[in-house]
Amino acid sequence: MEILLLLIYSFFVWLIFFRFKWLPWTFVSQVIVVTLPVVGLMMTILLLNIFAPSSHDVRVINYVVQIVPRVSGRVVDVPIEPDRPISKGQVLFKIDPTPYEQQAKSLEAKTVRLKGAVVVAEAAQRQLELQLQSVIAKKQAVEANVELARKRESQTKELADRGAGSKFDWEKALSDLKALEAELASAVASESQVVQQLAAKMPDGELATIAQARAELAAAEADLAEAKWKVAECTVFAPTDGTAVNLQLREGSTVTAFPTMPSLSFVENKQWVLMLFSQNELRTIKSGNEAEISLHTHPNRIFKCKVDSIIWASGTGQLPISGTIPGQMTQPMPAGKFAVRLLLDGKDKDVLLAAGASGAGAVFTDSGAMLHIIRKVMVRVGTKLDWLILKLH
Repeated sequence: MEILLLLIYSFFVWLIFFRFKWLPWTFVSQVIVVTLPVVGLMMTILLLNIFAPSSHDVRVINYVVQIVPRVSGRVVDVPIEPDRPISKGQVLFKIDPTPYEQQAKSLEAKTVRLKGAVVVAEAAQRQLELQLQSVIAKKQAVEANVELARKRESQTKELADRGAGSKFDWEKALSDLKALEAELASAVASESQVVQQLAAKMPDGELATIAQARAELAAAEADLAEAKWKVAECTVFAPTDGTAVNLQLREGSTVTAFPTMPSLSFVENKQWVLMLFSQNELRTIKSGNEAEISLHTHPNRIFKCKVDSIIWASGTGQLPISGTIPGQMTQPMPAGKFAVRLLLDGKDKDVLLAAGASGAGAVFTDSGAMLHIIRKVMVRVGTKLDWLILKLH
């Protein structure tokens, strides 16, 4: 753009001083002619860098999800193709579910058996409770008979002592009393035995056998749910829309549920467009500012954007967490640079850009609208140069 402005300026100088000779070509005019474009270009560039800052480091970054299965096993199906669009929820690959299905069937059988054990234990508790009620009722009846027999024994003894009754009746009443007392003792022993069995209860009022059976059933049901979950996890789905790049997974491969050993890398369609600026260029940039970028992958095309935010962090501002003195730091971006996140806008809002694409662009702030035109022309001239492939081999 600067060369174009100089050519236009030179054309007018030629017209004024040489073609029409409106002004004399003297030493003073020569100094003025040379000084004006130098000062003008310097002021223009300085003001452009303030009101329409540009960057030749624009990057397109995509989220990459490392697909790690939740279960281990042998891969039996990979229905996707590399570098092809994949929709959210589409099957990425399948793991042989046979061992987990067998485990689930075994646990289902165990669960059924334990449910039966719980039913039997509950029935045994109900039977003991009914037995206790029966023993208590029998004891109460025997106690009443014992009380009546004692009265009869006392009465027959008193009559026999007075001679008003036979001694045989007294002896029979005494025999009946002892028989009923023995029966009462048996009823009391039976009650004590049932009470002792029912006394072995948990705090919630259940027999220990029922509590144990239910605990075993709950553990078996949890194991069964985990086994069914593992069967479901044998099919791995796409977490969102994207593509599988460099797909090396094939049928017969073995995958493991280990975080550091992903089965494939899934590149999401969701993207970040970052434009890197020097720190003193950020003072006039605000969220919502208009921006334009050009990418080397799309020669002669301008992408309209809006400034989303300034990422006020850089790798140079982070020290490693350790007990050693910090040495050389890893820098994810050039030192002294901060990234401005852009969002594609207008008709380019839904354009899918290549992850890793680079280019140049500019942000147009709220001031210096007249200078924005010059920067836009410069951006467009730059993207047209992307048509040229400058290499000798």
